[in-house]
Amino acid sequence: MADAWGDPTHPPVLLLPGGGQTRHAWGTTARTLALHGWHAIAVDPRGHGESDWAPDGDYAIDAFVADLKLVLAALARRPVLVGASLGGITALLAEGESADGVAAALVLVDIATRIEVNGVEKIRAFMTAHPEGFTSLEEAAEAVARFLPHRPRPRELSGLAKNLRQHPDGRFRWHWDPQFLNGRPPRDVARSTRLVDAARALRVPTLLVRGKLSDVLSEEGAHEFLALVPHARYVDVSGAGHMVAGDRNDAFKDAVVSFLRDVPVGA
Repeated sequence: MADAWGDPTHPPVLLLPGGGQTRHAWGTTARTLALHGWHAIAVDPRGHGESDWAPDGDYAIDAFVADLKLVLAALARRPVLVGASLGGITALLAEGESADGVAAALVLVDIATRIEVNGVEKIRAFMTAHPEGFTSLEEAAEAVARFLPHRPRPRELSGLAKNLRQHPDGRFRWHWDPQFLNGRPPRDVARSTRLVDAARALRVPTLLVRGKLSDVLSEEGAHEFLALVPHARYVDVSGAGHMVAGDRNDAFKDAVVSFLRDVPVGA
């Protein structure tokens, strides 16, 4: 499932959410990009949101990369790829492992070649903490607030509702396929040299955006990536954790729009 904003004849930006997120995480960013002359497309990855669940339970990273290539094949022009966390790993591998490249530019959001596994495990623990679901949106919001204490709790819960499904028993459960967490994304590449090799191969304009409070991408990890990709730009967003666009969307949008001003739109 995908949503789009802006003129379809404008250069495309493809927005890939992180594991456990949906296309709705990009709504505000996508509208801003459309206002700046881009055709913004946000997609639900397999097993998330309104996209199909994998019947064989395949949520290894290569499955996400293969899905991305199918989406790219449907576009008339190479897009800018903007990927958060799992979406960023997917974009990095698709671009860095392709002999001819697939993107006009690459934006990695709080993910790079060195992944802090302890931070990933904290996210995984949150995602598996309530298999029985929640009795209400308010109860789910309370769980999110405990997980993200640095983020102000929203008074309006309609955004949260897009990330939950109400089941026949009346309880609200997260939108993703439970089998997603039985696989190894992105742990199957976290300890390998695969991301490093993909980064070294990057030739397109690249932006790395880190949340200064992140425990998934450390400052050291960010600088390791910049050493591998010396042409990359870097923005470290204060007051943001791993979910940079959700924590500080104003700063995130400014960083991406500024970067895109220098991307050749004919690419």
